[in-house]
Amino acid sequence: MEKRIFRPEEDGFNGAWYPNPSGGSRGVILMLGDSSEDRMASCGAKWLHLRGCHVMAMSPDRKDYGHHNYPLERFGKAIAFMKEQGCEKLGVIGASTTGMLALLAASYYPDLTLTVAMSPSDFVMEGFYQDGKDGMRERPGDGESTVSWQGIPLPYLPYAYRHPEYWQTIKRDSKAGGDMIASRPMFDESERRHPVREEEKIKVERIRGRIIFIGAEDDVLWDTCRYIRRMQQRLEELPHECVHEAWLYEHGTHFVFPESMLRMMLPVGSGLLVRIMFRAGRQYPKECRQTRIDIDARLRQVFKDW
Repeated sequence: MEKRIFRPEEDGFNGAWYPNPSGGSRGVILMLGDSSEDRMASCGAKWLHLRGCHVMAMSPDRKDYGHHNYPLERFGKAIAFMKEQGCEKLGVIGASTTGMLALLAASYYPDLTLTVAMSPSDFVMEGFYQDGKDGMRERPGDGESTVSWQGIPLPYLPYAYRHPEYWQTIKRDSKAGGDMIASRPMFDESERRHPVREEEKIKVERIRGRIIFIGAEDDVLWDTCRYIRRMQQRLEELPHECVHEAWLYEHGTHFVFPESMLRMMLPVGSGLLVRIMFRAGRQYPKECRQTRIDIDARLRQVFKDW
């Protein structure tokens, strides 16, 4: 598959351009996994090629899922390039932390007229590193937001714990619940100590076009369905120019991916990964798979209509 690499030093952002071999005038910014060049990104691009789209995969660095003061201006540079390639319609897709990032990008760049946010938050998270410091897999960035604008960190919800207690708490809660990773109690405690302020909330009312929020009630990383409902309420209360819908499921875990996309990423054992990662995946494998199948069918229709 054809691919062109972009680096911040030369191009202003880190990414990989996967043009659709069949051509077309629609382009999607895709943020999955910790690299714009890994299997998740390339398989996500193939899935979107089948939907008739060119793809610009983006990530903070070459291989790093840590987010700390990520410049939102990088999206502007990627959008400018995609327009030069003939993309007349532009969208963005993110999952987990990048679900939040997708919403933020769309709220700053009106050229993005389709926003798909899987398991997002409705607030800007505090920055975090995944650099293994002191043997901890992840740690908060002191005084850093996940994102910045014009060199200034955006206001964020601070985590309840600092390093090393941050990762020690996540590790303890994950083990207690039988999950590979579970940070929902930590996020709940963060909001208890610091209720989300207006300046920390994502301004979803500024997003144009269509927004698809996707989440599952059994998500153990954070209470994404509660966050999505708050964004829906915000849109009901404030003037906006978008069409929005929330696909909320009882079972599905944090991995609310389209089933056929997940199978591309993991031809053997796609459902096994969900069962290994999350207790809900082991308890409700059929229900989780049905959720992904439903998301798959609905997203296919979304791209047909776009």
